[in-house]
Formats: sequence, structure tokens, C-alpha cells
Amino acid sequence: MGAESTVSNVRYERGMELLRSVGGDSADTVIDGIAEIAPDLARYTVEFGYGDIYHRPGLTLRQRQLANIAALAAMGTAAPQLRFHIDGALNVGVTPAEVVETLIHISVYSGIPAAINGLTVAKTVFADRPESASPVVVAPISPEETLAERHQRGLEALDRIDGEAGHQVVAALADIAPDLAGYIIDFSFGDVYSRPGLDLPTRELVTVAACTALGTAAPQLRVHLHGLLNVGGTRAEAIEVITQMAAYAGFPAALNALTAAREVFAHRDAEGRSE
Repeated sequence: MGAESTVSNVRYERGMELLRSVGGDSADTVIDGIAEIAPDLARYTVEFGYGDIYHRPGLTLRQRQLANIAALAAMGTAAPQLRFHIDGALNVGVTPAEVVETLIHISVYSGIPAAINGLTVAKTVFADRPESASPVVVAPISPEETLAERHQRGLEALDRIDGEAGHQVVAALADIAPDLAGYIIDFSFGDVYSRPGLDLPTRELVTVAACTALGTAAPQLRVHLHGLLNVGGTRAEAIEVITQMAAYAGFPAALNALTAAREVFAHRDAEGRSE
């Protein structure tokens, strides 16, 4: 019993240290608020969420916070937690522009209303932090650009990021919804993926987090696991962000995502592709 208690204490102490580094002054308030009605859940939150998950190597705190912002915004059911993690992201060096860009990016995967709701939460965080005035991120697109040029930019981005897997998705829509296929190319890749503000590995990492958390997008998750590896992400990072989602979207979502990752890795191994 003493040994078990010692292990629990170590996990709790290192968890609180990490939680405070992310949450700042609000960390203890959040845990105390949970402890008033569910002290064991407060302890599990610290020990598992931060003492175990956040203490793991494999992702930086910046990456972890951006993954959480993407997942929570995509789910659309946890505004207080989204606010906490946007604030936490700023505490660990994420810029307001990167927060905004992550939320814009999520519009592709969970819809524009989810992105707008996420941005509304972000504005409340920025309002409380005058040094993080709400940024305006504008894509540098020439007003003379033609629709054909936009489409070509989207095709090039699709090819560079998702490669064969992405083209298969587009091709599969040709006989039933060719316009939707066009929107995937033009909007998702020509507009959103081509924006400044986040590099491609980060975009794919937050996409994996969002698709895992949604729990309804296994085929798309496989495409973007390929995409993450295609643009320089690693298998370890893919597994790590999926593991993190166990704390934020539940174990079933993480387990289903790991099944998708296993299939993607096996496919790439069969083709002799190493990352």
C-alpha cells in the first residue's frame, strides 16, 4: 500500500507541476473546482492527464496544446476546456495567430460553425490577455488569381500532402459528387492548407487529433496519417497524439485511431516506405 501511495504521489506531483506550467494561475482553481464534487476525478485528471500523458516524451507542449485545441474545437462539446487549453497554449509559447490558424483549419473537418464557435472562445481568451490581441491572419492571394490557378494550387497541395491516398478520395467522388471533389481540392487544399500560419507537419498533426476525437472519420484519419508521414511527421508523433486523445476524447476513440494507424504503417511497410 505504501509503495502504491508513493507512485500515486509522484504522478500527482509531476502532474501538478506540468498542469501549472500549462494552466498558470488557473490550474489550481480548475482542480479545486472539480475536487469539490468529485475529488477522485480531480486526482485522475492530474495523475493521468498530466502525470502520465503530458509527461511522456514524443511531443512538445506546444504540439500537445495545438492538438487539444483542434480536438476540443472539432468535438464542439467542451467550451470551458477549450478556453483553458487556448490560454494554456499561449502560456507555453503558441502564438495567437497559430491558435486562430488551427481553428480555421478545423473548419475543413468539423465544419465552419465549429470553427466559429472555437474562434468565439479564443476571442474571450485574447480579451483577458491584452498582450495577445486577437490577430488577423490573411492569406496572401493575388486578386488577379484565376479559378484555374486556385484549383492548381489545391491539386499541388493535395499531391504534396496526402499523395495517392488523397487522390483516391477525390477519384471516388467523381461518379456521385464531382462538385464535392472539387471543393475538397479548391477549398480544403487550395484555400486552407495553403494558408500561412502553420507548417504542414503541424497541420497534419492537428488533423490527426481532430479526426481521432471526432470518432466518425476513420477513412479520413488514415488519409491524414499518411499525410503526416508524407510531410515529415513521424510514426512516434502519430502514436503520441492518438495516445493523448485518450484523455480528451476517450479510450474508444484512441483505440479506433490506433487500428487505423496500424493499417497505415503496414501499408507503408509493404511499399518499403520508411519515415
